[in-house]
Amino acid sequence: MRRLRAEWEEQKVVLIAFPHKDTDWARDGELKNSYAPFIRMAQAISYSQLVYILCRDKDSISSLFCSHRNLVFIEIDYNDTWTRDYGVLSAMDRDEPILLDFRFDGWGKKYEAKLDNRVNHTLHKKGYFGTTPIEPIDFVLEGGAIESDGAGTILTTSSCLLNSNRNGGLSRQEIENRLKKYLGAKRILWLDYGYLEGDDTDGHIDTLARFIDSDTIAYVSCDDREDQHYEALKKMREQLESFKRENGKPYNLIALPMAPKIYKDSKRLPSTYANFLITNRALLYPSYNDISKDRQVGTIFKELFLDREIIPIPSSILITQGGSLHCSTMQIYY
Repeated sequence: MRRLRAEWEEQKVVLIAFPHKDTDWARDGELKNSYAPFIRMAQAISYSQLVYILCRDKDSISSLFCSHRNLVFIEIDYNDTWTRDYGVLSAMDRDEPILLDFRFDGWGKKYEAKLDNRVNHTLHKKGYFGTTPIEPIDFVLEGGAIESDGAGTILTTSSCLLNSNRNGGLSRQEIENRLKKYLGAKRILWLDYGYLEGDDTDGHIDTLARFIDSDTIAYVSCDDREDQHYEALKKMREQLESFKRENGKPYNLIALPMAPKIYKDSKRLPSTYANFLITNRALLYPSYNDISKDRQVGTIFKELFLDREIIPIPSSILITQGGSLHCSTMQIYY
């Protein structure tokens, strides 16, 4: 019996890819400014667990850190920094760990991804995942597109997984069959509503709604009737309210406030507080230079994660490239 692990299970390592001169950060003249959130998140994670930092030049990147405790710098080539979407997915198969290497196509062939798509194989070949087997899967699936409760329930969005730019327009039933086969899913909860302006992932679930535990879902809410997201997120909340746990009871729903409006070249960016990361000893969440909202969200997380330290990670620079904190990390169990 196979199952996709939940994020709150004990992790072995978190994978991060440092910005380099061929990423969009450099093309926008923000390369050095982009370092700060990656350094901050790596330090926040490494005080209690291992962090793999992909980079082009480990001497120059490692010199940016005051301490190298629990940090492993790995020289490797890659296109971009969004390890959430090309890093391996961690599963259990007959009570043994297995790593799933799905095909990554740059979010529906929007961006070049050939180097990203080779990262997992290279890391495994070099021994960074120990002796845990890796299974290459010829199916496009990004880590940010799915949420797992660790017990067979997958939460996802129809706007992403049913998009013809991923797997040639397979039907909902065909996609479900593959998720059940590859991830051991027992059931799929499809969100058909909700979006964030400026999101180029076609609606990744990790920007909208997240499992806190097997009974609880945190979701992005919008109380401003004048906001363009109001109606879609209202419908999303109503659909979440209709979802039932395996025991037939409704989920506990936790509303996260709409993140501050951030613009780039007059276009709104997909800032979201749902893009948090659960680690072994901490909860890292994105902050956006809005003291009131950032603190409000921090208070919510403190009430949800009583056994973890709550750490804000300044993410305004991350969102200028369309992603945030969770998008920049991938937890791995091996």
